[in-house]
Amino acid sequence: MKYDVSLFIRPDVREKYPCFVVVPQAPGAWIGVPIPCDKPIPAPKKIPPSIALALEILKTVSNEYSVDERRVYLSGASNGACAVWCLLEREPKPWAAAVPLSGAGDPSSIAAAHVVPIWVFHGDKDPTILVERSREMITALKTAGGTPKYTEYPGLGHAPAIAKGYTERKLLPWLFEQKLKG
Repeated sequence: MKYDVSLFIRPDVREKYPCFVVVPQAPGAWIGVPIPCDKPIPAPKKIPPSIALALEILKTVSNEYSVDERRVYLSGASNGACAVWCLLEREPKPWAAAVPLSGAGDPSSIAAAHVVPIWVFHGDKDPTILVERSREMITALKTAGGTPKYTEYPGLGHAPAIAKGYTERKLLPWLFEQKLKG
């Protein structure tokens, strides 16, 4: 499935929020997500190859251009959101904020990411990745002391919730005010 991330390249958005947008695509799945996803996804023992490649792309862009290392954000939809959760589970420190939309992760492995500002979006009628997956991640983050934002869209399925999340008018102001301290 393709999801529209053109929000980040619209001229009005680029003028207000100048940034680099890196949108790597995985050949197949970022991680092996069973569909429908009706159980938490166990954290992989090591970063999957597609995610490692995406990190290399990010490193290359950061080395080649003037990237503010305190303001590197993660976002992904569906299987891409599962990749976001995977990175937050394994490597929470470099991310200034994260926005997973309609994804799943491992609630037993997310505690270290409680310090990362996270805004999660999901539709309560999602037949692909059940809404319970996001609810579990939010609960685990709060239990660990985090304060994630969570928007659940009543009556929306998988793709419509992703589209609505990426058009949330408060998303970009919230995202771009986040930065690592130091």
